[in-house]
Amino acid sequence: MLTFKRKLGDLGEKIALDYLKRENYNILDRNYQKKWGEIDIVAQKDKQEIVFIEVKTRKKVLDNSIGPEDSVGVSKQKRLIRTAQIYLLEKRYSEETTWQIDVIAVELDEKTRKADLKHIKNAVW
Repeated sequence: MLTFKRKLGDLGEKIALDYLKRENYNILDRNYQKKWGEIDIVAQKDKQEIVFIEVKTRKKVLDNSIGPEDSVGVSKQKRLIRTAQIYLLEKRYSEETTWQIDVIAVELDEKTRKADLKHIKNAVW
C-alpha cells in the first residue's frame, strides 16, 4: 500500500515529467537508484548536456517562505552529485559530457487542485 508521502511524490514527478516534455526535454531515465541515493529524472534537451532532476513536492501552506526546494540540503546535494557521476560512468558517457543537476519544486494547492512549479536550473554544483 502506497503511503500518502509516496502518492504525493509520484504526483509531483508526473507533473514535472509533463512540464519537461512540454519544454522539449527528452526523458532518458527515471528513478535511477543506488544504495546511497536516487535521481528522480534524467533528461536531455536539444541533444546537449545531461540534466539530472530532483523533484520535490509539498502541499501548499499559507506561509510560503519555505519552498519544497529548500529541503535539498548539503548532504542530499552530495548524494545527488555522487549518484549522477556513477550514472554517467555506468552508461559510458564520455568524460567530456556536460551535465547539471536541476531541482523542480512542485507545490500542490488542495483547495484549487492546482500546482505551482518552479524549475531551478543548475541548482546543485
